[in-house]
Amino acid sequence: MQVILLERVPKLGQMGEVVKVRDGFARNYLLPLGKALRANAANKTRFEAERSTLEARNLERKSEAQKIADVLEGKSFNVVRSAGETGQLYGSVAARDVVEILAAEGFNIGRNQVHLNTPIKAIGLHNVVIALHGEVEISIELNVARSAEEADRQKKGETLTSADAIYGVDEDALRPEDFFDPDADGNAEDE
Repeated sequence: MQVILLERVPKLGQMGEVVKVRDGFARNYLLPLGKALRANAANKTRFEAERSTLEARNLERKSEAQKIADVLEGKSFNVVRSAGETGQLYGSVAARDVVEILAAEGFNIGRNQVHLNTPIKAIGLHNVVIALHGEVEISIELNVARSAEEADRQKKGETLTSADAIYGVDEDALRPEDFFDPDADGNAEDE
């Protein structure tokens, strides 16, 4: 199906371009959300008549998105989750969680604006891309840790995926004698 784009759509085209897309993508996404019109003679003349209004609206949305981007760009957010000693989370941090974290800080972002290819499943510092507008993308940092203290340590550059980092125990320096009494007889049943 041929459509006329009413705004910039990433990986598809700029405003005013006539592009060929799959029928389902046009019917289920572009047309209902007002991002495109079917490419026919009547809609082409309608688009040309409304072009200045659409460009002004697009510029206004872009400037609003840029204001939010200036505030959010490069910010870091702490996320406290339960995790094992190896740093593997018992759950995950998905786009829905990122939206909730940003909402708690006062930013109204939609789940479809968070570009997270796969959910975060390990502690550490993770960069997340947020598309506030077709032309405005920013990156925020999520500091996923087991506690607020660990988040502070991670921010300073520590890796918290070993017993030494978590408990202050050097795993390489441990010897069997530390756990077993060498003088013990081994026959606990005789006593």
